[in-house]
Amino acid sequence: MSALADQVVAWQAQHGRNHLPWQQTRDPYRVWLSEIMLQQTQVSTVLDYYARFLARFPDVAALASASQDDVLALWSGLGYYSRARHLHRCAQMVMEQHGGRFPPTAAQLAQLPGIGRSTAGAIAAFCFAERVPILDANVRRVLTRVLGFGADLAVAAHERQLWDAAQSLLPKHNLEVTMPGYTQGLMDLGATVCAVRKPSCLLCPLNRQCVALAQGQPEHYPVKTRKLQRQAQSWWLLWLQDDQGRVYLQRRPASGIWAGLYCLPIHGSAQELAQHPALAEATGVEHLPAFVHVLTHRDLHLHPVRGRVGASEFAHEDGGWFTPKQWPDLGLPAPVRKLLSAG
Repeated sequence: MSALADQVVAWQAQHGRNHLPWQQTRDPYRVWLSEIMLQQTQVSTVLDYYARFLARFPDVAALASASQDDVLALWSGLGYYSRARHLHRCAQMVMEQHGGRFPPTAAQLAQLPGIGRSTAGAIAAFCFAERVPILDANVRRVLTRVLGFGADLAVAAHERQLWDAAQSLLPKHNLEVTMPGYTQGLMDLGATVCAVRKPSCLLCPLNRQCVALAQGQPEHYPVKTRKLQRQAQSWWLLWLQDDQGRVYLQRRPASGIWAGLYCLPIHGSAQELAQHPALAEATGVEHLPAFVHVLTHRDLHLHPVRGRVGASEFAHEDGGWFTPKQWPDLGLPAPVRKLLSAG
């Protein structure tokens, strides 16, 4: 395995992804932003959001001084909104505790909100050439297959063993060049060659030393037995409009689904919605077609109910009336934004 790092670095230089905007910089702010956005999100989706974020918040100081609503509004549609809240708080802590500069080690970076061990390792490797591993989903898959690491990663002790193995494989020389190349190379192999199903083993530079390939069962790795059960949930959305065309939106609680976003008031059942006092005063009430919004481990069955009321008839301290021109500046869940825009 001593040549593994060299093989990955050489492969990445010739065959890896070298065109992505965050690959052309060692600015920790830009690398950090991309790493957070790329968590459980496709590169193709992130590209537009990344450009818009940099246009609005070109550096960590601009992001730190923004309001949370501004950040959530720009994040709307990208999902996993806790990332945006942590992003904002992290920027503030970098300004408050580190003088506006990201700390240069993975250990320090991992102390900041929303930055776990793997993300900290990526920032440290790319920007500061620190000799630290990463273990995102793609890299975990590559390494468990190459090493034939069949221990159950749902067990914390096994996860630590894989981290130790990843550390032992890191480059040892010319780290300014090899650490960014090796880290990016492992990511690229996982994203483009070592796929979850039907990996392209013939194209992999590590195929001669891959234990999983020799066993004829690369898709058996990685092993992780503990899986979240998929759930279904039904919500009734109260869509109130006043005579000026404004819509009533309520801020969601600080935790849970769509935390901190503005949303049509949510009710857990048709019966609960029917008891809402504003609905009794509403005119032209209509039950719009239900639709399903898919989250990572949950299917939300959404039932919009629309009616017209006077603005003075309904108000709440955590909500307000907003015109269509104001919606783009609010953090709205993607299905709610789409529903309002189509209405």
